[in-house]
Amino acid sequence: MKQIIKIIIACFLSLALISSIVSAHVPYIEYKDYNEDKPLYVWKMIEYSKAFYAWLENDGVNPCEDIDAFKFNIINKPKHVYIELIVPVVDDYYEEFVPWFALVGPELPEPNQNFPFEIPPGYGVIVKENVEPGTERETLYEPFGGKSYYVGPIFEENLSEPGTYYIYCWDPYEQGGDYVLVLGKGEFFGPIDIIRSIINTIIIRRDGELHIN
Repeated sequence: MKQIIKIIIACFLSLALISSIVSAHVPYIEYKDYNEDKPLYVWKMIEYSKAFYAWLENDGVNPCEDIDAFKFNIINKPKHVYIELIVPVVDDYYEEFVPWFALVGPELPEPNQNFPFEIPPGYGVIVKENVEPGTERETLYEPFGGKSYYVGPIFEENLSEPGTYYIYCWDPYEQGGDYVLVLGKGEFFGPIDIIRSIINTIIIRRDGELHIN
């Protein structure tokens, strides 16, 4: 009888977890560096919600010069593109960690400043800056991972020019740390997405995605 009760409770908990997951972003964890030479290809539709739990590497000695890169394609029709960069609230570790991101692609504004990454010929760039280090920031609570995050820069527009687009994340103040890049707002969860979400939810709720010693 006790075993049956345990199975029933486990089923209810699993259903509750799946229910909360399907209303959130599909979580991805950076196990291999999303570097500039080999950007992570976001192969699913850019409109579908995804959250990349990533890290701008800092060895604690040298300044952080790490740059994370992502890419996606627009082929034959306009896409609604949503990009958001947030930073976890972890004691006082990341109070002054304020990474930026840039969207690089065809028919975007011509660059008018220097960047730590290359811009392909004929491409333009939109830069989304963060606040200055030390500035008080708003926070939001993410029930999916059970964490609070510092609100960061957002890009949201319809893009219609066909081609490959790139997103670069970096810390101009060279501090480095953990961040989350959120792409898309539309909810779509296939079987693989649900499995990935369940596994990564457990990791995130146990702080397994963080790189704080």
